[in-house]
Amino acid sequence: MHQNYSCQNNYSKILRSIFFLSFQTDVVCGKCNNPITQNILTALGKSWHPEHFVCKVCDRPIQEGSFNQKDGEPVCSGCYIANFTDVCYACKQHILSKVIKAMGQTWHEEHFVCGGPCKKALVGASFYERDGQPYCKDCFEAQFAARCAGCSKAILEKAVIALDVKWHKDCFKCQKCKEPISGNTFAVQDNQPLCTECAGI
Repeated sequence: MHQNYSCQNNYSKILRSIFFLSFQTDVVCGKCNNPITQNILTALGKSWHPEHFVCKVCDRPIQEGSFNQKDGEPVCSGCYIANFTDVCYACKQHILSKVIKAMGQTWHEEHFVCGGPCKKALVGASFYERDGQPYCKDCFEAQFAARCAGCSKAILEKAVIALDVKWHKDCFKCQKCKEPISGNTFAVQDNQPLCTECAGI
């Protein structure tokens, strides 16, 4: 059973305003380091020539409006999503909000659900893993768990394998005295286990 997952914000939606100011003295561009003698664009704590305020990835000018940053440099929204956000394992789309990290994958919070028929949300819950999918206890038991030969219930922990079937440790009992068989030696009568004492061994 797993309980290890993490949740974080992936896409910070950094919305910055771009300010155009009139001429100031001793102002240098954050990209070319040359003096700015006309319009000044101020963003990310720096001043820029408007034509030098470009996306770090695609090198296109960032228009007035919103943008993101990576390592202190501007990145247009399209490039940020394409290059710096995780992809959801379930829907294969970029994750722009909370990221759930579980089973070595990333998920949208709303897509980290039971892979069984109940589709119950699993964020904050214990779950079982099968073939790369998370399952709640009930669906996992119903779909995959071996059944005990003694009680017919799902076996989720270690099983006793005897007489070509699986048993819960507490269900592997002598059919006469009903005491659990704890040793490796037992007898068989009518394909049912007997303890050595009841079998007279």
